[in-house]
Amino acid sequence: MISGIFHSTYEQDMALRHTHAQKIRLAILIVFLLVFPFLANRYYLTLANQIGIAVIGAIGLNILVGYTGQISLGQGGFMAVGAYTAGILTARMGMPWWASTLVACFVTAGVGAAFGLPSLRLKGLYLAIATLAAQEIILWVVTHWKAVTGGVDALVVPNPELFGIRMNTDFNFYWLVWALVILVTFASVNLFRTRFGRAFIAIRDQDIAASVMGVDLFKYKLLAFAISSFWVGLAGALTAHYRSIVTWERFTIDVSVLYLAMIIIGGLGKITGSYLGAIFMTLLPAVLSNLGRVVKGVFPGVEGIIPFIQQATFGLVIILFLILEPEGLNKIWKNIKDYFRLWPFSY
Repeated sequence: MISGIFHSTYEQDMALRHTHAQKIRLAILIVFLLVFPFLANRYYLTLANQIGIAVIGAIGLNILVGYTGQISLGQGGFMAVGAYTAGILTARMGMPWWASTLVACFVTAGVGAAFGLPSLRLKGLYLAIATLAAQEIILWVVTHWKAVTGGVDALVVPNPELFGIRMNTDFNFYWLVWALVILVTFASVNLFRTRFGRAFIAIRDQDIAASVMGVDLFKYKLLAFAISSFWVGLAGALTAHYRSIVTWERFTIDVSVLYLAMIIIGGLGKITGSYLGAIFMTLLPAVLSNLGRVVKGVFPGVEGIIPFIQQATFGLVIILFLILEPEGLNKIWKNIKDYFRLWPFSY
């Protein structure tokens, strides 16, 4: 009887998928992603695209918070850097959308690394306040630097095209964003199979011990901020090209809290947790809105308080997960997999 997962070669040990069940689940997921856009209507395609962008942003934040242990409340600000950089380069300088997206990622990585400089001296709550300051500084620059960003006025971005095909329709953008999700996932998973990723985890677990072992804290903390911001900038640039309108209201502190909630509810330090958290926190408002429309015939006044119910549910969900399942949805998913893998000998 097989009593565990054992490997006889180095290649087996380093494989991304170790069991047949994992490979089957991956195949089912790929088939679902390929079939979904042909069966879904515009509403569900829009949700899928929003989830794709959220997954990229959540993976970026998880690299910094979950894997490196550096708390950040500047997600919205860094997304704004990516969105405005891509939008300005495309709308005002005529740069192709794909080139402006790449430049936006590097610019956001540089800004993230610059705001990550205090991380060498600050930890915990103090670092969170420093990144919160970054959020406010970036938004202040965006709303007051009228000559570049347009201030509080919306920045209109031309529709992205590839080989004459408009890419920001719901159907076409679906293929773009989920191809990038797969690329980001593959790159991030493999990042933690390198010495850089192992250094990030060592800093998270005990930075003093990591320093004693020779890990350059300053170098790797800044690198974590840069890599995290690179993916966050990609999410911001995709938002700009998908919506074709960039406005500061899309990148407020609420967005920073939302993404932090995604990785907390999904599971810190897990790529799968980024997926689960992004899906959960994107679908939750949509589900509540649909429920409000269903019951408004019975309770006529409920539709007006749906936004307040969403905010209350948002906070309640975070509290319940922190109390009942601190490791998030990823731990629940792991428990389900373990149950079926060990059944009927779960003991």
